[in-house]
Amino acid sequence: MPEPANTALLPAGLHDVLPPDAAHEAAAVERLMAEFAGHGYERVKPPLVEFEESLLAASGAAMTQQTFRLMDPLSQKTMAVRADITPQVARIATSRLTKAPRPLRLCYAGQVLRVKGTQLRHERQFAQAGVELIGALEPEADAEVVLLAARALEVVGVRRPTVDLCVPTMVPLICRALGISDEDTATLRAALDRKDIAAVTAVGGPAAPLLERLIAASGPAERAMRALEALELPDAAEKDRRRLRAVMALLRAAQPDLTVTIDLVEYRGFEYHSGLSFTLFARGVRGELGAGGRYRTGTGGEDAGEPATGFTLFMDTVLRAVPMTPPPRRLFLPHGTPTDVAARLRGEGWVTVAGLAHADDEAAEARRLRCGHRLAGGATHAVS
Repeated sequence: MPEPANTALLPAGLHDVLPPDAAHEAAAVERLMAEFAGHGYERVKPPLVEFEESLLAASGAAMTQQTFRLMDPLSQKTMAVRADITPQVARIATSRLTKAPRPLRLCYAGQVLRVKGTQLRHERQFAQAGVELIGALEPEADAEVVLLAARALEVVGVRRPTVDLCVPTMVPLICRALGISDEDTATLRAALDRKDIAAVTAVGGPAAPLLERLIAASGPAERAMRALEALELPDAAEKDRRRLRAVMALLRAAQPDLTVTIDLVEYRGFEYHSGLSFTLFARGVRGELGAGGRYRTGTGGEDAGEPATGFTLFMDTVLRAVPMTPPPRRLFLPHGTPTDVAARLRGEGWVTVAGLAHADDEAAEARRLRCGHRLAGGATHAVS
C-alpha cells in the first residue's frame, strides 16, 4: 500500500505562520496602516488574482518572471497571481479612481506569491504593506514617502532604519549622452551593480571615467553629494542631480538624524523606476526591509501615465527587526463562569479562556491551556 501523504509538507518557500508569530505580524501591519492613514493615505484592497494582461502591464511587467499563472475556468483566459501589489494600486488609480483629486494617496497590505525566492529572502509568499502617492512630480512628494517609510518602521519598533537613495535613471542618461550603445549600457549596468570597476573600464568607453567616479562617490549622503556636485555631468543627467539635491535638503530639514546613504550607480531591483528610488535597511537585520521610488502608472513608454512614487515594506524582513510584543494576559475561566463576568474581564484587558467542562484541578488546567492566571472565588489568581 502507498504511504499516506504527509499533509504537513509544504512547497519550498511556503510555510505556516503559527502563534504567536501570526498575531505579531497582524499587529505590526495594523500599526503600519494606522500610521499611513494618519498621513492621509486611504486603504485599498486589490484582488489576489487578476487577468494576466492587466496585472503584467506597465510597471507590472517587471514581475513577469516571478508571476504564477493559471487558467480561469469561467472566462478561459489566463490569470496571474500577484507577485507585487504596487502595479495593482497603479491600475486602480488609473481606472477606478481617475476622477479622484490629485495627488492621490493610497495604502495597502496583503499577501504576494512569487515563483522563486532570493538568496536573502527564501520565502515565496510573504506580506507587503505600503503606500503610493500618485499624480505629484514635486521633490516634496519624494521626500514625503521616504520620511513616511522611515517613520512607519520606527512606529512598529525598528530602531534607526537606514535609507539608501539611488537614481537608476542616471547611468542610462549618461551612457546615452556619451554615445554608448544599448547593449553596452546593459552590460555596464550589470557591472555597476557588482561594483566591478575592471568591467566598467573594459566596456564603458568614454563613459568609464565618469562611471568609476560615481562608484567611488557612493556612500554616506553628505560625502556622496559633495562628490556628485564636483562631477561634470551631461546635460541629460543634470535633472537627476537637481532632484537628488532637492530631496536631500528636504530630508535633512525634516529629520536631520535620519541615516541616509546614496548609491549613484544602483539599478538592480529598480528596473521599472523612472527617478529617485530608495531601499530600507536596519542594522543587524539580513535583507531589505522595503524599497520604493518614482515610476509612471501607464503603458507605452517612459512618459506614459501619471507620475507616482511610493514604497513597499516586506513584512517577513520587517518582523526580524521588530521585538516580539509581550504575550497577552491569559485568564482561565472555570466551567460555568457567567458570560457577563467574562465580558467584564475582557474589558479589563484579559484574554479569557473558558473551561468547557468541569476540572478537578483548575490550576493544572490553567497551566495546560497556557494561562498565567485563573478565576476563583470572583478574583483573579496567578498560576505558579
